[in-house]
Amino acid sequence: MWKPSIFDRLEPGTQPQYLHPAYRSSVKRAPTQPLIILPHTLSERTGPVFGQSCISANDHDLTAQHAGPPLGERIVVTGRLLDEGGRPVRDALIEVWQANAAGRYRHKMDQHNAPLDANFTGCGRTLTDAEGRYKFLSIKPGAYPWGNHSNAWRPAHIHFSVFGDGLLSRLVTQMYFPGDPLLAHDPIYNCISDEKAKQRLISIFDWENTSPEYALGYRFDIVLRGREATPMEK
Repeated sequence: MWKPSIFDRLEPGTQPQYLHPAYRSSVKRAPTQPLIILPHTLSERTGPVFGQSCISANDHDLTAQHAGPPLGERIVVTGRLLDEGGRPVRDALIEVWQANAAGRYRHKMDQHNAPLDANFTGCGRTLTDAEGRYKFLSIKPGAYPWGNHSNAWRPAHIHFSVFGDGLLSRLVTQMYFPGDPLLAHDPIYNCISDEKAKQRLISIFDWENTSPEYALGYRFDIVLRGREATPMEK
């Protein structure tokens, strides 16, 4: 079980800024007063706990949830969930959601002029094993326009949510792909000032988990706290 440590701290610049004017919606939602830190009780530090019954057989395989295979480049995404000391966090619920290969979400609010895929919902979930490992099968999401500024496009990305024993609330982050030219123009990615912290959001091509003649592999480790923490959304 992950437990807070006296060594937990976040280095300045390693997490997204609450206010980043280039990311227009942050201007409206950023706090205008200093944050108030509330003390945590034992119950907040020890629950909830998720069991294996929460997960269905194909929840981790986003390519096998419908009658046929989805369109697009198949990928395997693996990684480990770790605490600030590099120890594995087991039995944590990891959920993902993403756009399809054309860059469109299956959601009524997404009106992007791109096709939906009847065989792709874009959501998955799994539990970490005893070594903190997780694995998803999916398709590589497409980039999409998002109206933040002139000719604004979001890089290809997968949203991750982490929740489990010892976490006070779910943690949300985004995984990007190596070599994406849109990263340099994306205010959400660039609201993190520390360059090394930004790089922790980019997955690594993973030859070991690449499936021959089927899917490319990517590795994305998530560190919950400490100096090497993965940047999380505010």
